[in-house]
Amino acid sequence: MHTGLLIKNATIYTEEKGNVQGSLLIENNKIKEINDQLEPSEGTEVIDGKGLNLIPGFIDGHIHGADGSDVMDATEAALDKMAAVLPAEGTTAFLATTITQSHHNIERALENVAAYHSKEGHAEVIGVHLEGPFIEKGKKGAQPEEHIVKPDMKLFQKWQSLSGNSIKTITMAPEHDQDGDFIRTLAESGINVSAGHTAAGFNGIKKAVENGLRQLTHLCNAMSGIHHRDIGAVGAGFQLEELRAELIADGIHVDPEMLELIYRNVGSDRLILITDAMRAKCLHAGDYELGGQPVTVTEDRAILADGTLAGSILKMDQGARQMLKLKNVTIRDVMEMASENPAKQLGIYDRKGSIREGKDADLLLTDDALNIRYTICRGAAAYKEED
Repeated sequence: MHTGLLIKNATIYTEEKGNVQGSLLIENNKIKEINDQLEPSEGTEVIDGKGLNLIPGFIDGHIHGADGSDVMDATEAALDKMAAVLPAEGTTAFLATTITQSHHNIERALENVAAYHSKEGHAEVIGVHLEGPFIEKGKKGAQPEEHIVKPDMKLFQKWQSLSGNSIKTITMAPEHDQDGDFIRTLAESGINVSAGHTAAGFNGIKKAVENGLRQLTHLCNAMSGIHHRDIGAVGAGFQLEELRAELIADGIHVDPEMLELIYRNVGSDRLILITDAMRAKCLHAGDYELGGQPVTVTEDRAILADGTLAGSILKMDQGARQMLKLKNVTIRDVMEMASENPAKQLGIYDRKGSIREGKDADLLLTDDALNIRYTICRGAAAYKEED
């Protein structure tokens, strides 16, 4: 157990009191106290946050891999490697995200997460995002078509059991659940149901929302776009306030001009920043794989042989800074998109996603441009920028 860490002289972005100048005390992995009069007791480690902002750690609700490892590797070492490298980009918690694959390979990955225990000083694995295989073939993106299947509740229940009930989000195509029973049953059990890799139009998404759909997966990518006679899934994200929407803010999956349009129409209260990163993140350009498919990685993107984007190599802090460049976007707006909204969407806002006494000490010290100086994961120092 890591105890006794005092961060002093920082601008603290608190949940309840706005921005305050002062100090924050961490004990037993939790935020113990926020006060401008705090002094360290004997044995307490001290970090001077003078000139820096103290904000909540980022939560990446959609990430497949990093630093050469992938969730589908289905090993403790793979999750360890991802969890160890992510704090450098400000990610303190994440959903281990699967891809459409054979039932056997999905089940191995789920069993691996069920058995996994997050390590001190690493980003925390807070569950699974099951992306596919219940998706639309015509919007498969980089998901292997041969493993796509129709929604199957018995199969999902088997997988949820194998995962130790760790599946928190599922990406599926709602048009393949015509009577709404699949979505309704999942939503009633507390699963965050997200429409993605879908050809559903606006009315199809609206119907799914009535059944319990509450999210869109990587807004604009692998879904029906805006047309003047059917505003599609993208337009549903703009119009339906029940929906939050994931966003890959790398300027590649969604052009900067579209990011601006999305932000103006959806707003920080309904956007969720993600990376959708694959195993090549943090590594050099070269040849890799995703879901058993060969992927070519250049300096800024990952693509299949046919040119289809194959996830990203985006880091969370890069996405955060991309959004901060937009007109009238503040650090607090970015916090909402990268920390608060994912925590609320996953039902863990009581312990993560903001800075309040009693919550997990998942914290970032940043400059005003959101460059990461320190990352604290559950009270333990996980990253420090080199001097």
